[in-house]
Amino acid sequence: MAHLSDRQKAELVRQHQDGVPWTRLAEHSGVAVRTLQRWAARMETGQLARAPRRDKGSTRTATELVTAIEALAVRRPAPTIAYIHRRIGDIARDRGLPAPGYTTVREIVRALDPGLTTLADGGDAAYRDRFELVYRRTTSAPNEQWQMDHTLLDVMILNDRQQPVRPWLTIVLDDYSRAIAGYALGVSAPTAEHSALAFHQAVARKRNSKWVVSGLPDVLYSDHGSDFTSTRIEHVCLDLHVRLIHSRVGVPQGRGKIERFYRTITTELLPHLPGFIPHGTGGAPVIDPTLTLHQLDDVLERFIVDAYNERTHSATGEAPHARWRSDSFIPRMPAHPEDLDSLLLTAAATRRVQRDGIRFASTRYMSPVLAAYVGEDVTVRYDPRDLGEVRVFHDNAFLCRAIAPERSSETVSFADLQAARNAQRRAVKQQLRQLTSHADSLPEDTRHRPDISRAPENASSSTTPPASTRHGLRTYAND
Repeated sequence: MAHLSDRQKAELVRQHQDGVPWTRLAEHSGVAVRTLQRWAARMETGQLARAPRRDKGSTRTATELVTAIEALAVRRPAPTIAYIHRRIGDIARDRGLPAPGYTTVREIVRALDPGLTTLADGGDAAYRDRFELVYRRTTSAPNEQWQMDHTLLDVMILNDRQQPVRPWLTIVLDDYSRAIAGYALGVSAPTAEHSALAFHQAVARKRNSKWVVSGLPDVLYSDHGSDFTSTRIEHVCLDLHVRLIHSRVGVPQGRGKIERFYRTITTELLPHLPGFIPHGTGGAPVIDPTLTLHQLDDVLERFIVDAYNERTHSATGEAPHARWRSDSFIPRMPAHPEDLDSLLLTAAATRRVQRDGIRFASTRYMSPVLAAYVGEDVTVRYDPRDLGEVRVFHDNAFLCRAIAPERSSETVSFADLQAARNAQRRAVKQQLRQLTSHADSLPEDTRHRPDISRAPENASSSTTPPASTRHGLRTYAND
């Protein structure tokens, strides 16, 4: 057993206090259970405190000044060594003590416990992520456990109004192979919809034949945020026999594998895109953004399928796709494909079945099944990546899949349809403004205006009725 510092011993004891069994701690650390229990008893009596700072006799700085230096170093925001040196000089002069040099101050700050500085800088969550023991379940097969998480990408794109925005990315990663199973992009903050769409794509068979990762996981691990704990996902996981596990509130540990993928795209993909936001620029891109959400989606899918999933992963020694397909793995698929449809987006309002099908998103959808439901109200669910077809539900039961005949051979995204509608609307408004301006410039129509120069001679002697007795009619220029 390697020698452990008092701080390391205390960390092991705290893990037991957080619920980790002694036997598991002993197996992980190589320390006997009785030894761990003895350390816990000593910790309760205060005999297992961190050893005092070791300056090895290299400085004669007064103890009170050393304490002041350490106190200044853990303030937030973290001060510079130069600032601490100036402040300690003032304190030493006021107390009549010799002021330490710059090098001495720097060495005292560097000698501080890294756990202390991490706790001061990042709080409890940062400390736990870096220093506390994490028990991670080791997977032994594909689709045994999936991880799902969100991140804000360091790139600007253009939304439907041609305004620059930062997109959010939701990733589903297979823990065993490190292969990306699915993802979702959005320009708004993550919601349960993003999670549902990413999970739907991960499970379903992909349109891209080179992207083979699919099927149902045994376990789906995610954060405990509201964007993950939606009733929709919980019901689908229950129906599909998928165990849904959330991290403890405020303790998002165990996501190192998926965070590594985020670092990969941040360093390898995003810097090559217009609108990339380098670190230290305050959120401003170096080059003006030009990509749309749909274009970024295409770029990201190519990177995942052709680059990331096909190259050797340093941790496994295999390419994610090859490792996922190892041993002729056959994924578990839903017994009924429509069981996944509840993960798709729902139209804001129901639609009534007409004789020519269903009108949704300015597109007509048809299915022979709809012939028996003309005049009935139905609910439409759709995949925003592809509006070539929609799922139709009647009384909360799956009815059919309806396709757009004119778009049956192409993939059409909801964003594309929205952009087309907006462009058409802008064109019509522009035309209206031009016509209105032209109308205002036309000469007035005086054909029916009365000729006041030919008024009757007695018009001046006529008495105008009092205003109080006049009754006029309100007129309207337009209906």
